[in-house]
Order: sequence, then C-alpha cells, then structure tokens
Amino acid sequence: MSPAPNPGAPRLTVVHDRLRPEEHLLFEAFDARGVHVERLYAPAWQWQAGAVRRDGETYLLRTLSHARTLAIARALESDGATVVNASHVIDTCGDKAATSAALARHGVPQPETAIVFSRDEALAFAERVGWPIVLKPTLGSWGRMVSRLHDVDALDAVLEHKMHLGGPHHQVFYLQEHVDKPQRDLRAFVLGETVIAAIAREGSDWRTNTARGATVRGTPVTPDIERIALAAAHAVGGGILAVDLLESDRGLLVGEVNHGLEFRNSSEPTGVDIPGAIADHVLALTDRHAPAVS
Repeated sequence: MSPAPNPGAPRLTVVHDRLRPEEHLLFEAFDARGVHVERLYAPAWQWQAGAVRRDGETYLLRTLSHARTLAIARALESDGATVVNASHVIDTCGDKAATSAALARHGVPQPETAIVFSRDEALAFAERVGWPIVLKPTLGSWGRMVSRLHDVDALDAVLEHKMHLGGPHHQVFYLQEHVDKPQRDLRAFVLGETVIAAIAREGSDWRTNTARGATVRGTPVTPDIERIALAAAHAVGGGILAVDLLESDRGLLVGEVNHGLEFRNSSEPTGVDIPGAIADHVLALTDRHAPAVS
C-alpha cells in the first residue's frame, strides 16, 4: 500500500511495470524541471476499496497491459486522484470497436468498418466494400493478429482459427476496408488541445508499425492533420494520445487512437521534445488539481 498523502502538498506519481526508454525519458524530463516524481511499480502495489483518499494527487499511467492500466485508473479515480489518461479514455482507446463507435458518434472520418458475429455477415461486408478486407482483434497493438484477407478462402480460414482460440473478444469480428495508402501512415501526438508533432511511418509491409520495422520521419502538422487528430482525440475523451491517420482518396481517415503512446523514436525526426511536452502537460494538470492552501 502507498502511504497516506500529505493534504498540503500535491503529489505526482508515475505508475509503471517494465521500464522502457519512454519511461526513462519522462523521468529525465521531470528531473530537468526540478520536479520530484514518485515511482509506483504496479506489480508490487495493491488497492483496497475506500482505504485511502488521494485528492490532489496526479498519476501518470505507463503500464503496458490494457487490463492492468484500466483497473489501476478506475481504482485511483475512485480515491479522488487525477489520472492521466482517464479510465474512460483508456477503456475506449483500448477497444477498437469502442474507438470506432466513438469516432462514428462524433462524425470523425475512418475506414469503412463493421462489427459482425458470423461468417455470413463478414462475407457480406467484404462483398460490399470489395476485397481485400482487414480483420483486426478488438484488443491488441503493434499490428499483431491483423490480417489482410483477399478472398473467401482466407476469410474462412482466419475466422475458423479465431472461433477456436477462445476468449470473448475473439467472437467479435472487427472488419475494415483495406485502405490503399502510399506505403506509410501518419501519427499525430495530441496533448490536450494541441497537436505537438506528427510523424510518417514508412515501410514495405502493409502494416506500417515501427514494431514491424517501419522507418520514422518527421512530417509537418498540416491543418488537416491537426483538425482530424483533435476531432479524434475529443471523440475518445481527450488526454495524452497518439492518433494514427491513413491517407486515402477520401482524405485522412483515423485508423486508431492510442492511449499509451510510444515516442522514443519520434523526438529526433520531429525536432520536438515530446517527453518534455508530456511532462509540462502533466505538471499543468497537477497544478490545476492541487489542493487549495489555507
């Protein structure tokens, strides 16, 4: 259990499990600003309902597991803490179906998308939008288990595989049209109401993830990138987000919105101190929610 907070002093805590380069860069950014940051190692922490009040405390969540991050956010918020990102944002961004629903509700452009529960409905979607189609797990990142299906045989094979994997999220078939992008996608980094930087991820694989070897290049934040990235961020609830954008003949389309953004390879090509900007954003939230001094 963490100690009871000092009601007269705001506290900032970074919650982590595995320390990646991003977390070290964030610690350096806070140190450079003369800010003491507590570190909370999630696997060694426990929460007890109603045991501690955390009013005036701010927590930056940097844990890897979506389920763990969401559980921690909900627990800390119930204690009165300010959590970055908020639990409802994590919940929406961590589920691609929920993200698509939020984007649709706010009129944000995205690839043609369907959620179906049977092979026949999946086939009907493919025949309507045209082959190939893309099948994604509703949970997951880094392009894992994302399939580009070119015909009925491929569709049947992958759906049969998913049906036998078990787990409720494998019974939800999340389908999108295949966007013929120019061997790259774009990522915009959003902090609150500002798009601080954008990159292009270029690669020969149709899944242009850096985890799959894509090359990162800085790209200007154009008015279109800014407009659509901010619209997507607002749709999911705002915060510290990375919005993935696909260039299409219909303009920019939102592919995903990521709540646990990675940025280790993005500061140098963009010329933007991304960890420093994140630190400043979190510190502004900490000041805003600090308890009043009597």
